Order: sequence, then structure tokens, then C-alpha cells
Amino acid sequence: MSSNRRLSFSLAINEALHQCMAADKSVFLIGQGVNSPWYVGNTAKGLLKRFGEKRVIDTPVSENAMTGAAVGAALAGMRPVIEHPRVDFMLYAIDPIINEAANWHYMSGGAGHCPVVIWGIINRGGEQAAQHSQALHAMFAHIPGLKVVMPATPYDAKGLMAAAIRDDNPVVFLDDRWLYREEEVVPTKFYEVPIGKAAVRRRGKDLTIVACSYMARESVKAAAELARQGVDAEVIDLRSVKPLDKAAILRSVKKTGRLLIADGGWKSFGISAEICAVVAEAGVKLKKPPVRLCLPDCPAPASMSLEKVYYKHCADIVRVAKGLV
Repeated sequence: MSSNRRLSFSLAINEALHQCMAADKSVFLIGQGVNSPWYVGNTAKGLLKRFGEKRVIDTPVSENAMTGAAVGAALAGMRPVIEHPRVDFMLYAIDPIINEAANWHYMSGGAGHCPVVIWGIINRGGEQAAQHSQALHAMFAHIPGLKVVMPATPYDAKGLMAAAIRDDNPVVFLDDRWLYREEEVVPTKFYEVPIGKAAVRRRGKDLTIVACSYMARESVKAAAELARQGVDAEVIDLRSVKPLDKAAILRSVKKTGRLLIADGGWKSFGISAEICAVVAEAGVKLKKPPVRLCLPDCPAPASMSLEKVYYKHCADIVRVAKGLV
């Protein structure tokens, strides 16, 4: 197959699952609608046919039960991937995620591991409203023992899913369905993207834009538009919310002296505040105070006209960046 083969974001996740399950019989997928395009798009395409019902387990609507079962399997030596078609309803599974999976390695004195991937899909827009549109990455990143990754590109979607599956401790893998149709060249071979390492998507000297997930995509678009207007922006795609690549952020901000954080979560107590604290604690002298472009502190609206104001996109980043420069 050509080395220039392009793959969509969703099929990149699918390929990672195929390759990991083929290479390791302890890997299995469990969740709601794992064979349903309505639930998971085409991210689970072909898995049930190839690996059978014992390794691709379609569950009832039972977030707590299926997550608890998978965490127990991980403690027994399996490598489950728990699929939650809406991250909002992962909240039903908070106990096995936080009290069990996140604490197991610590409580066992390092002797035990919980190699589980908790895969939550973020569904935004389309008038889905408050209970179906939430990005909860900051909440999960707050918990000791959990790693949280949020890919923004097909290449990273495949590599971070593979890295999450092969990690010996719990990883929360959050992907945004707004990215599912994005395409780029993705290697056919197996590879991993290191958890905890940010990517510099564009180099610049005038300001630093830090983002993740779909806001990283929007930031790259914004940087291209800013360049046309004479502003040279550097874009840092976090890829991992936790561990946070502080070194990459600080290198960039020390160079540019200006910081814009574009986050697809709420503003208060979110990752934008954490990044500001990292920069402040490092004593970096900025030319202007940092700016945070986030969702307003209110639930997602059900009105399409209000959604256009509520969610942030490329044009918002351009506007705020120009004001900062």
C-alpha cells in the first residue's frame, strides 16, 4: 500500500484497535453500540466480524456495570478498552474509574496495574444540548492516577490509542466527533505516539496558542489566517492533557512573550487555568497578560443559533489573537 495513504480520524482509531487486538489476545473492546454507526461511527468497523463476540462485547445501557467489569478484567491481566459513546454518561461510571482504576497502582504499593483504556466520545453541536455535549477532560485530569489524552489529528488518534492500550495503567482517551472526517497521511504500520508529549503544529514568534482536540485544529486554521494578516503565531497541540508537557509550553511562551489558550471546555477551573498557573509559577515574563478562549460557564444550549455563539472556532481565535498582539 502507498506510503501516501490518507485515513480519516475515525478510521485511524479503528486501525489502532485492529492492530492492537491482532497483536495481543488480552485486548478486548466493551461498550454500548460497539457495532453501531449511530453510536461509534465507523471506529469499530469490522472488529466484531474479525474478533468475535468474546472480544467485542456489546453491552446494554449500563455504564457503571460495564466499566466495573472491564476494570476487574484489567486487574486480572486483560487490556480492555471501554467505549462510552457519550462522555457525559461516563459519569455513571465514576466509581470504578476514580475509586478503583485510578487508585489501584498506588494502593498496591506499585505491585498491581490496571491497564484499561476508558474511551469517551464527545458529541457537540446539532442541538444536542446540555446533557449530550460536555467535554469533561479537566475533571478527569484532576484525578491522580489517570492519564488523559485528546488527539487532534488522525495520525495522533491512531498512535495515542495504541499507546493507551499498551500503557500499564488507566488512560482516559477522549475524542471529538467533530474531528471524525479529518484526513491525513497515516502509516499502515503499527506505531505509538508518546503520552505526555505535545506537538508544535506551527512555529512562530509573535504569540503562542495552546490548544487540544478540535480547538487545536481550529488554532492551526487561525494561525494560517493570522499569517495572512501579518501575525506569526506558534501553535502547541497538547495531545495529552495529563501528563501536561510543561516544557513545550514554557519554551514557546519564553520565545513569544504572549499566550492564548484555546480550550473546548469551560473556562472556570479548567485546563486553561492550569496552563496559566504553569507559566506564572515558572516566572515567565509576558508582554501582555495571558488570554483564555473557552466555553462560557453555562451548559450547552439546545438552539442552533445559540450554539454558534457558545462554541468557539477559528474566527474567534483570530479575533482574540489579534487583540493580544
